[in-house]
Amino acid sequence: MLQPLVAVSTDVKQFENYTWHAAPQQYLEAAVSGAGVLPLLVPSFGDRLDLDELLSAVDGVMLTGAKSNVHPSLYGKEATERDGPYDEARDSTTLPLIRKAVERGVPLLAICRGIQEMNVALGGSLASEIQERPGSLDHRAPVSDNQDERFAIHQTVSIKPGSCLAGVFGAGDIKVNSVHRQAVDRLGPKLQVEAVAEDGTVEAVSVRDARAFAVGVQWHPEYWVKSDSVSQRIFKAFGDAVRGHAAAKAGARAAAE
Repeated sequence: MLQPLVAVSTDVKQFENYTWHAAPQQYLEAAVSGAGVLPLLVPSFGDRLDLDELLSAVDGVMLTGAKSNVHPSLYGKEATERDGPYDEARDSTTLPLIRKAVERGVPLLAICRGIQEMNVALGGSLASEIQERPGSLDHRAPVSDNQDERFAIHQTVSIKPGSCLAGVFGAGDIKVNSVHRQAVDRLGPKLQVEAVAEDGTVEAVSVRDARAFAVGVQWHPEYWVKSDSVSQRIFKAFGDAVRGHAAAKAGARAAAE
């Protein structure tokens, strides 16, 4: 089978006197080497994009992490400078893309900002500066210019028995590199919790009764996908789901001919 196409979210950034729609290389590398798929960057043009046409052409969707946060107005809160930075062009693209992917049964992997987009898109809300909550761990990256130190695998999360990720990792504890200052607050009604941190922070979710793999993780499996078995397994699971979707589409086309 040819490498199936996976739609990948993009951030909108200003530099070199241009507006760029871009994604970090780590996610693209993980898509290719970890999931065995061909990443297709989707520009953040919101309702100017025909998302139904896009989802007919691809076999999966991957949402990347980002420094920006989902705009609070999208889950009923007032936007403050402290909760930024924001990327409303990305919001206007990823949230409807998530809803359509779930509706159509297109495999979905949402990472970091992606899990937060997933929760908001499906009716949930977010908590900001969670390190300030009583009893909460500090989930932020350590202050360092060394990316390996910032994304070190150090946090324990517990996989819920009977969950989608229990089928990937087994139930129980795994070690991950969770780096964030926002998190799921009110869980979207279509979602179920897959994993939690030691302080109870939601670290992974899935779509309840999903037609396909539809998982969001708060940690960063893309960073260590070449050396960490936990990171490798989630990308393999996503890649297998994408290939299964591609095979089902090919079978349906062949039957219709």
